[in-house]
Amino acid sequence: MKTRLGVLLGLLILPLTLSAASFKPGHDAVASAQPFATKAGMQVLAKGGNAFDAAVAVSAALAVVEPYSSGIGGGGFWLLHVAKDNRNTFIDGREYAPAAATATMYQDKNGDVIKGASLNGPLSAAIPGEVAALAYINKHYGRLSLAQDLAPAIKLAHDGFPLDRMFHEMIANRVDKLKQWPAAAAVFMPGGQVPPTGYILKQPDLARTLKLIANEGDAGFYRGRLAREMVDAVRANGGIWSLEDLRDYKVVLRQPLVGEYHGMKIISAPPSSSGGVVLLEALNILSGYDLSHDSNLMQKHFIIEAMRYAYRDRAEYLGDPAFVKMPIKRLLSPYYAAGLRVSILPDKATPSSDLAPVAAGAPESHHTTHISILDKDGNRVAATFTVNFRFGSGFMPPHTGVILNDEMDDFVSKPGVPNGFGLVGNSANAIAPHKRPLSSMTPTFLETPHGLAILGTPGGGRIISMVLLGTLDYFNGGDATSIVSIPRYHMQYLPDVVFYEPGAFTPDEVTGLGNMGYTLQRVTPYGNMQAITWDYKTGKLMAAADPRDIGTAEVR
Repeated sequence: MKTRLGVLLGLLILPLTLSAASFKPGHDAVASAQPFATKAGMQVLAKGGNAFDAAVAVSAALAVVEPYSSGIGGGGFWLLHVAKDNRNTFIDGREYAPAAATATMYQDKNGDVIKGASLNGPLSAAIPGEVAALAYINKHYGRLSLAQDLAPAIKLAHDGFPLDRMFHEMIANRVDKLKQWPAAAAVFMPGGQVPPTGYILKQPDLARTLKLIANEGDAGFYRGRLAREMVDAVRANGGIWSLEDLRDYKVVLRQPLVGEYHGMKIISAPPSSSGGVVLLEALNILSGYDLSHDSNLMQKHFIIEAMRYAYRDRAEYLGDPAFVKMPIKRLLSPYYAAGLRVSILPDKATPSSDLAPVAAGAPESHHTTHISILDKDGNRVAATFTVNFRFGSGFMPPHTGVILNDEMDDFVSKPGVPNGFGLVGNSANAIAPHKRPLSSMTPTFLETPHGLAILGTPGGGRIISMVLLGTLDYFNGGDATSIVSIPRYHMQYLPDVVFYEPGAFTPDEVTGLGNMGYTLQRVTPYGNMQAITWDYKTGKLMAAADPRDIGTAEVR
């Protein structure tokens, strides 16, 4: 039975000193942003697949039932733990810029950024990486065939599924973008209208594309007829893709970043994600405080300041490691964190203007998706992937069913000018051929002597702060339910504003933070975190989907 929260109480009592490598959970758990996707993962696990097969199945299913957030026209990151080897690896399936891309391609003749150019249409689309990542994971880590892993997604695309409230709202919010591109409009706005909830949405072109991938692997996407159709359509509508761009795309295997917070091990995303660096830098800053002895107001003050300093370094230093030399060792040094901590006053906010200036920011989008998976043998996956903004570029090459991303906006169109998420950067994240744009996606594992957590979330630039708050909640005794449910707040250096959900601060804390000099802005609830926790002592395995959205979690 699908539920928002899945809980299983194990009967085996185990010593606190055991680690996840010492034994197996004995049950499977999946948490995703969409009920049909969670079900797809559980189906594959029931057929003998492992966590990696389930990750492929869930990722592909989300391409069908949540194409406004992710899809095979996008990319992302898959953090894997192989239980038998007690080994972690990181699959970078992030998109890269076409070979014809230039640092100034979204600027006019006066050097000003052209509004919307990096967000709409095929010129905004980077070369997708998700298909290559899923094929790689299946080949090297899965137990089942790629066709078996993709079968649930193919069925959903071919037979259709009832449109849920969220999908209906996403189409309604993107009518103008989808109407620009006939193939996308035909799929998501049949008859030129936004379909009602309950409408059975079928995507036969996408089903054919997924079948082609199932039969031919990633070559079916990056070479041959489908590749030619995509490139021809992109170029006919102002884009700059080439067949060589698709042919040459490869996933990159990276070592996850590993850090420590008061005895808790954090395993997270390396560049080309900024997530792990910013998360670990913030935790290093906070490690110098004994937050348990501080008031709630002071705890939140120090956490906000840690976010400010870590996000500031994101803007200054981070980019694609194949193109940019980054001072990662220094940024993650406890001595560097200690130096930053000296600047944080106990009774006053640090104005962002006192730090190295970049530019003012802007509101951000909430889209992208995350999955958390643990199988009965202890294999696990935290994966975050996206097409960037809702329905990505909005462009669908005819007869493919594939919505293309608008990930080119994650580059810096011009140093100091914020992207669509309000995040700023400099030349470290400038556009270059076959470069991967900097991301905030932060799939993460947390390991303690008493248990394990798997977590991550969508949310643009707010992803890292959400994972930071979830990490601190788990360290303080939280479980999957509390990790996904706690009220959130966010500071990203610029703009110099603390954004917060209802309930994140008490009225007294709002007053106290204001007296410290913070500018606070209350926002509607955001994020869509998916988490799994496993308590070694009790055997209790929990999976939870964010109550802010329609996702589900199952334990079986």
